[in-house]
Amino acid sequence: MNGTLLPAIGSGSIIGFSLGLLGGGGSILATPLLLYVVGVSQPHIAIGTGALAVSVNALLNFASHAVKGHVRWRCGMVFAVLGVIGALGGSSLGKAIDGTKLLLLFGIVMLVVAALMARPKPLVTATPRPMDLRMCLATGAIAIATGAASGFFGIGGGFLIVPGLMLATGMPMINAVGTSLLAVSAFGLATAVNYAWSGLVDWTLAAEFIFGGILGGLLGTFVSGRLAAHKNTLNRVFAAVVFVVAAYMIYRSLGSLWAS
Repeated sequence: MNGTLLPAIGSGSIIGFSLGLLGGGGSILATPLLLYVVGVSQPHIAIGTGALAVSVNALLNFASHAVKGHVRWRCGMVFAVLGVIGALGGSSLGKAIDGTKLLLLFGIVMLVVAALMARPKPLVTATPRPMDLRMCLATGAIAIATGAASGFFGIGGGFLIVPGLMLATGMPMINAVGTSLLAVSAFGLATAVNYAWSGLVDWTLAAEFIFGGILGGLLGTFVSGRLAAHKNTLNRVFAAVVFVVAAYMIYRSLGSLWAS
């Protein structure tokens, strides 16, 4: 595994840097980087290993938001616990699907994420909702659905969780972002444990990837303050990168399916 050290640390740094700079979305590149840069040959190992790295990086970012008081703990815990059920189910389904077909679906999801990231972010004013049965049911349903999507593709799912929390509870975006990281960490860990149970996590590679993510995250956080005024432009640039990577994944997956 020595030959993977620098590519793994470098790829992890890219993920951490994008998370620190943009605040989310970067983890969706973990699987393609592990496959096409680090050289992991099996898609399921890339997904399981990437899920573990995403979980740890999300937990580190979550700690920062928790210290600043941005976390709604009760909603976050309920969302995380219910979402883990979905993540375990989604990851079990993902393991059962042919790796090439799973990457094809993953590429299509990446195209959707790129389109969402490229759109200008409207100013949303959230109205807090009462803690009644309707809100609890809505929160639970959204948690299970986002957890299942996160587990199936081995992604953090923050781009789904943040609007989901705002829709269900009416909490402000800054609280939704902070609270979502608890769920992202829990979903990623549940997915990684499920994949590890089947021997589909490369622990050494995950450690190298996580180390790179910590370094990149520190740099991205440092730079973000200086480029805050250009965040919309940065989001569009990153969306373009995600789009290109998604197109390449779809091309490679279709080529493998046609050749088989």
